[in-house]
Amino acid sequence: MAVDLIAGHSVHVLYVRHVPGPPLSAHVAELWYLSAAPPHAAERILPSGTLQLVVNLDQDEVRVYDGSTIRRYSGAVVSGAYQSAFGVDTREHASMVGVQFRPGGAWPFLGAPPGALTDRHADLADLWGLRAAELRDRLCAAPEPRARFALLERALLDRLSVARPGHPLVPHAIAALEGGERRVADVAATLGISHRRLVDVFTAETGLAPKAFARITRFRRALSQAEREREPDWARLAAVSGFCDQSHLIREFVALSGNSPTALVAHSSRERVKLHHIAIAAPAAPDGARGRDRRHARSRGVPTR
Repeated sequence: MAVDLIAGHSVHVLYVRHVPGPPLSAHVAELWYLSAAPPHAAERILPSGTLQLVVNLDQDEVRVYDGSTIRRYSGAVVSGAYQSAFGVDTREHASMVGVQFRPGGAWPFLGAPPGALTDRHADLADLWGLRAAELRDRLCAAPEPRARFALLERALLDRLSVARPGHPLVPHAIAALEGGERRVADVAATLGISHRRLVDVFTAETGLAPKAFARITRFRRALSQAEREREPDWARLAAVSGFCDQSHLIREFVALSGNSPTALVAHSSRERVKLHHIAIAAPAAPDGARGRDRRHARSRGVPTR
């Protein structure tokens, strides 16, 4: 099994990615493994139009920060398609393995439509039953990244073998919207399907309505281009990326990421982190919450650092 080693933030941090072959490659963008926490205390995960399966190998818990709110899940979760950014504490998620699905790619594997997971996480056990805990136990016991990737591939192939196919027009709609088509009605007409029907099947299988997916894709396209330029010309980027004007681009960046375009590019360039992640300051927790959380973890026998 071929894997790509990506240089970590220090000699103590290992980040490995693996792109599976067919048939998984049609659904999965990459498998990834992270060992040890990077220097920055927290990361913001930007909306990507995709879902992700994540397993915490260190603690049997995953925490998500939304401002001062902390949401807690088991150590194996599915992150739905989000329409705004959320935060994680890197010290709590120091040893992780995950599956980054392609847009619409998670549909065969979940046991529930991705549209039911929009803007939220779900415990994998709620979707896979006892097999979720069994998979996490095996992943924790595996000796190295290749073995963990093999376990993930086997679990995904087992799910794929019994999955029912999705709507055949959804991949075509995804391609059209990723290509820059802005009018959902035009996509529906080209595909010979009603607007309402396209919205229904697209949302169910991707986790986002077509208009929301196009909005996030436009944002990702502009951010990717800006990161490649030394001094981005935001007015030009707005025009070529499909925004009405520069003011529209700025509003969308703030709404989707919590940052202005200039600040977001500065954050994303500061330290190399996982796909769709940016380094930020430590997430703010309610008064005393961090200490209570650590005491609660110790009381359950969960290792803390």
